[in-house]
Amino acid sequence: MNRRNFLTLTGTFTGGALLLPDFLHAFGSQRSLVIGEPCLVFIQLNGGNDGLNTYIPYDNPLYYELRTKIAISKDNVIGKNKGMAFHPALKNFADMQQNGDLSILQNVGYPEPNRSHFRSQEIWQTASNSNQYLSEGWLGRYLDLQCKEHQPTAGVNLDSIDNLALKGNEPNFVTVKDPNRFKIRNDKDDMIKLSDNPQLDFVRKIANSVTEGSEEIQHALAKSTSEMSYPKTNLGKNLEWIARLIKGNLNSKIYYTSQNGYDTHDNQLGIHQRNLEELNDAVFSFYSDLKKVDLLQNVTVVVFSEFGRRVKDNGNGTDHGTAAPMFIIGGNNKGKIIGNNPNLSDLDQGDLKYEIDFRSIYGRLLQQKMNFNPQTIGINSKPIDGLF
Repeated sequence: MNRRNFLTLTGTFTGGALLLPDFLHAFGSQRSLVIGEPCLVFIQLNGGNDGLNTYIPYDNPLYYELRTKIAISKDNVIGKNKGMAFHPALKNFADMQQNGDLSILQNVGYPEPNRSHFRSQEIWQTASNSNQYLSEGWLGRYLDLQCKEHQPTAGVNLDSIDNLALKGNEPNFVTVKDPNRFKIRNDKDDMIKLSDNPQLDFVRKIANSVTEGSEEIQHALAKSTSEMSYPKTNLGKNLEWIARLIKGNLNSKIYYTSQNGYDTHDNQLGIHQRNLEELNDAVFSFYSDLKKVDLLQNVTVVVFSEFGRRVKDNGNGTDHGTAAPMFIIGGNNKGKIIGNNPNLSDLDQGDLKYEIDFRSIYGRLLQQKMNFNPQTIGINSKPIDGLF
């Protein structure tokens, strides 16, 4: 039996957390010992999250000069660290960072930024250049090469619509709105029959994939429970489902979900506060749940948005901008703040200049967490250092 099969089998018998004899812990701390299958969990903040009011340069006078209406008072920010601090709604993000479980990557973006929601999301989801159009997502291309045979739940998208990031040549992912109700009638005889029509065969292949995915998801749910209370929000429910599937040994490589509402052109202070509170509470419940069952080391959570907002406010809100922070939680990250504080005196047409290409983060995630060469799917940016 090889190591991979051994770890999968033992994970099944122990609910995903392999129990080790005490003497093995002498070879290293439990934190640095990763057992079982790693996975990536993506939380996409739709609408363009205002990074400057999320992770705040409270010690820079220009922040208050340029944002006379929506700046967050330095008396209210939390987790102060080298001139930067969290929005007060993100109190548990500050705790996770203090615990060494959350890394912050500053000024993340890409060359020739696009301020269209649709196009910028497409660039992030395909890892393309600004002037390049791809029909497969970066995670879909990864799954096409990583899955030696068809795996219907190699990726799970918790949403009501498919996500381009997971789209590949093979249907190696399923989109589920409510996993508990994701039960498909299994008419295998109709699905197995092939025809002379390739398009029809492909549709049948997808249908068969959905059926298989439904069965695997129900098996995982049957082996897991919710061991703590999650917030009754869409994001909270989605992260609770993801935690259940991870604890039930679905062994998906990728989980994807999103939170809407970040297009804050007007009434930003109240809207942004509510969105960040929802994000904070849902993510911290997920984090606490996985930590309780010793699975946080296997799970890397990535929180990002398609772009940030402009540096100067428009009165009651902010318009579309460019670079913004990105957050990495769990997965034995180093808990660092990577990158320089936002330079508010050197702007590009009123926007922050990006310093970290998001594809360099993708590259490190694939290389370090998935043991996969990112160049094989066209991600050629040098993987960022210092994250894991």
